[in-house]
Amino acid sequence: MNVYKISQMLHYFTITVFLVSGVYYSPSKLTIHHSMEILQHKADEIQIIELTRQLTQDMIERNTLVIDKIVDADFTLTHITGYVQSTAEWFSEIEAERMKYYSFQEVYTSVKIQGDKATFVGRNILDARIWGSRNKWRLQQIMQLEKRNEKWIILNSVATTF
Repeated sequence: MNVYKISQMLHYFTITVFLVSGVYYSPSKLTIHHSMEILQHKADEIQIIELTRQLTQDMIERNTLVIDKIVDADFTLTHITGYVQSTAEWFSEIEAERMKYYSFQEVYTSVKIQGDKATFVGRNILDARIWGSRNKWRLQQIMQLEKRNEKWIILNSVATTF
């Protein structure tokens, strides 16, 4: 299910809840505006988590064309070694299969949003062969994101082990 459909479903769900429950503007109850802000925040969290899952799936599928659309033009990937890699170099490594991703198992996710900026923390068991060494890497990725024209973009990712 794509992010747009999820957002639409949340919107219709919200309207239904308000109509059925009789929520209205009242000092003693949440206002519709405040409730909509809460739901938008939740929708943003869902979009960010789905976007980061999409990134990982596209890495497995070697789909650098799609990855290029969801990361910033100046995106960098910082490896567990501390090496900072540009998008162009990373894509070259993926396409040549010097970095080959096989599968991932999600262990943990969290999202913190402040306005149009967000920080995603995700932990995965990532089955990958990186520069000749295949392992099931226990990776934590901290990604910075920015919302542009109602769409979240990944600015950078820093990988560590957990």
